[in-house]
Amino acid sequence: MKIEIKQLENFGDLQMPAYETDLAAGVDLRAAIDANEPVILQAGERVLIATGLAMALPPGYEAQIRPRSGLAYKHGITVVNSPGTVDADYRGEVKILLINHGHATFSINRGDRIAQMIIAPVTQAVFNVVDTLSETQRGAGGYGSTGIK
Repeated sequence: MKIEIKQLENFGDLQMPAYETDLAAGVDLRAAIDANEPVILQAGERVLIATGLAMALPPGYEAQIRPRSGLAYKHGITVVNSPGTVDADYRGEVKILLINHGHATFSINRGDRIAQMIIAPVTQAVFNVVDTLSETQRGAGGYGSTGIK
């Protein structure tokens, strides 16, 4: 699949998103911030980080923005609205909404790999209003209704 990518002015000399291994599902996105001004993310704070990229996804696809597992495990840094969605009709800069769930301050520097992006197919549904729904074993059981064992 080919995706058109536009490098914005703040992208500069950053590396393009790439699959780091042959079987990787996602590509890493990097922080396109000022090299002289790291973003300091305090515990509990959230911040929107630019990637310097815009793109044109083909109809029927989305880009899912997900946390990087190492940042989440080692530092408590994750994507707030995970997975975030970039719709096929969006043409603006892709930005990453990060939050620091850790206990320590975390510094984000230019070029740091801050999130991963996965390209996925999208199915658009047609909604039909009905008076009743089919019965299931679970029924209307909500959060926790199926237990943990």
